[in-house]
Amino acid sequence: MPTFRVTQENYTITADLTVIGKDLLIVVTGGSNPHIGDVTTLTRATALRTIKYPSHNGRFHKDNFVGERIARVVQPVLPGSCTITAGIHVNQITKAQIAASAPMGEALGRQIVTWLREHPVTAPAPEYYGSNEQPQ
Repeated sequence: MPTFRVTQENYTITADLTVIGKDLLIVVTGGSNPHIGDVTTLTRATALRTIKYPSHNGRFHKDNFVGERIARVVQPVLPGSCTITAGIHVNQITKAQIAASAPMGEALGRQIVTWLREHPVTAPAPEYYGSNEQPQ
């Protein structure tokens, strides 16, 4: 599946896209110590929900700052559900690098939207039993 990259202020953020049926998994990593800092879930019709994992000194990761920006950009074109993991750590990050992360996330989202428009997601519809049917 495709990988998208944005580099600004001397670091790179990468988004790996996996299509699972009609659903999307987007793994966002970058900097000097990639990890999973949080998970954001959404669909075209539901609000974003984010779980943040503990970091250090009682803090929680702030990677949702990028993941949620990607989510807001891709939300209108989602074919199914979307799960985004994000984990970006830049050692001794500067204020300029922090400021760059928002437009970097939005740029990644736009790249994903372009790819989705060029590669429409198709999957067979699941089959279910009718209200009067049971497994045999």
